[in-house]
Amino acid sequence: MIRSIALATALLTPIAAFARDLPTAPYLPLNMATKSAQAAIAACSAEGYNVSVAIVARSGVTKVHLRADNAGPHTVGSSTGKAFTSASMGRDTAGLAGFIGAKPENGGLRDMDSRLVIQAGGLPIKIDGALVGGIGVGGAPSGAIDETCARAGLDAIGAE
Repeated sequence: MIRSIALATALLTPIAAFARDLPTAPYLPLNMATKSAQAAIAACSAEGYNVSVAIVARSGVTKVHLRADNAGPHTVGSSTGKAFTSASMGRDTAGLAGFIGAKPENGGLRDMDSRLVIQAGGLPIKIDGALVGGIGVGGAPSGAIDETCARAGLDAIGAE
């Protein structure tokens, strides 16, 4: 019996040690993504705007997409693109647009990936300093309003 325990311990110890060395990565749980998207839709709806909201994971893969009743068909692509851009670049899309506008030599960023949408309304989702995704809102009369609704989505989940 003691030999069996000793043998099992010896065999399993390297596995346990290896497992502790694996990197871990924070992620955005589905329930938080859903709550954030719902809050952003509600914020825009309260102001009379029919928008779409997309939440993507850090990888850029869509986790949640909500489209308000009567939101235009273009809002689906714009919200997804803004969310993807924020997650990919780790910054707000309005700031990125300003960065490109102020330095024309950075204009190539627009063509880096066909999924990028560089217009206000996309924000990175950071929790405890870790980038875990992006939120994008499309369909309000201005990117600033889209961004305000996206911010409400972040606030709903305590994201930065």
